[in-house]
Amino acid sequence: MHSDQDLCSILLGRDSSLFELDLQMYRKQISDKVCQSKFLVLGAAGTIGRALTKALIQFKPIKLHLVDLSENNLAELTRDLRSTHQYSQAKFKTFAVDVGSTEFDALWRDNYDYDYVINLCALKHVRSEKDPYTLMRMIKTNILNTKKTLELAAENGSTKYFAVSTDKATNPENLMGATKAIMEAYLVEGSDNMVVSSARFANVLFSDGSLLDSFRKRLEKMQPITAPQNVRRYFICEKEAGELCLISTILSENREIIFPRLGTHFQPMTFPDLAKRYLKTRGFQPKVFEKEAEARRYIITPKKSKIWPCYWSMSDTTGEKEIEEFYTQNDDVNYEKFKNIGVILRQRDDFQDKIRTFEDKLKFHLENQSWQKRDLVNMLSDFLPEMHHNEVGKSLDDKM
Repeated sequence: MHSDQDLCSILLGRDSSLFELDLQMYRKQISDKVCQSKFLVLGAAGTIGRALTKALIQFKPIKLHLVDLSENNLAELTRDLRSTHQYSQAKFKTFAVDVGSTEFDALWRDNYDYDYVINLCALKHVRSEKDPYTLMRMIKTNILNTKKTLELAAENGSTKYFAVSTDKATNPENLMGATKAIMEAYLVEGSDNMVVSSARFANVLFSDGSLLDSFRKRLEKMQPITAPQNVRRYFICEKEAGELCLISTILSENREIIFPRLGTHFQPMTFPDLAKRYLKTRGFQPKVFEKEAEARRYIITPKKSKIWPCYWSMSDTTGEKEIEEFYTQNDDVNYEKFKNIGVILRQRDDFQDKIRTFEDKLKFHLENQSWQKRDLVNMLSDFLPEMHHNEVGKSLDDKM
């Protein structure tokens, strides 16, 4: 079985981290700041949170508090750290609480002296926009919880606030990307009161719940692998995800958004290509079927042990984009500061009127405990006229 780092090398063709040169260049500056600071990481037990925790912990911060809604993932993160030689003596505490809850408010009240507040909480799946209830939770998680924790950090004199964004926030075509684009606007609006930064992410290889993570699970459950064939995505590995967040948290200036720089070792890839490479690492060759039902009916037996059923479909669901992007032609992009990282400097736009209107509409729906998906889509599109959302009436839940 290959390690995650080995898989990163095999699948993405990179023998070292995409950000290794930048980390070498700024390692002392990062180390000096981390070892003198107190950190609160929200969403700490997700894929990116685990990677960032490991990146932070090696520099021995004074305080490291890890918050996540999933007690199971927090337990596994703790086991992982305590079972790894270089982390086993690290000082940290975990709290299985919801950022939007009164329990979190009490936690903050008792431990408010954080220098850095890092927000990795997100509903990240495009499929989560399929119904009005999960979509509302996405808005509350991705936008309102950011506003809440940003205001708390500013009120209590924190040094820096970082919130993770996504490449889907650039010219958004799905509602998840739209919520992150609005989150970025909230960061800009709060930047007068404290230093804020973000990072627009590529897909993280084998991140929790991702399509590549499902490849692993399909093999475990003896089920066919499926993927869209007409979309391309950018990929980074888990370790690189943590490093990108660390770099932005410690090194970015106010209102800067960083992203991986395109280059020889960072180009878009198709999911079928990644699936074929992954199957090869497990000793299999793909057998491609023209229909889902045919792939499901293919019985995997010892005689067929070197063959795995696959189905490559056309992307025909709401919110899917042929290829993601990290910036627009109107963005002020700088490539001078880092070797393999681009920097977008967001201008200090005035979002007060948009935010006020958005929150008034949201408050109306929540107080009446009644809303339709169209109501929420209209709210998002009113805030983001550039959003190109095309509702086709079919979600990823309708496919394998």
